[in-house]
Amino acid sequence: MDDPTDANPFAQVPIEITISVGKARPLVRDLLKLGQDAVLPLDRRVEDPVELYIGDRLIARGELQELEGEQAGQLAVRLIEVANLRGGL
Repeated sequence: MDDPTDANPFAQVPIEITISVGKARPLVRDLLKLGQDAVLPLDRRVEDPVELYIGDRLIARGELQELEGEQAGQLAVRLIEVANLRGGL
């Protein structure tokens, strides 16, 4: 059976996805003191899922992974929850 996205001319257009690992909420006075090697705590833990966004729309959650083989050291995301995108972005 043919893939319905094959008929859509936009199916081959790349789209940018932003991966959010967390947020920081420092006071302005603390932000002004930041310099090289400063540590800025985030509101999430290492084992917490990351969030994938297109624009401001949450489209999925996943886990950060490090690729192996020829791409060793490169970060990737394994999806664990995906929104229903059939209704359009």
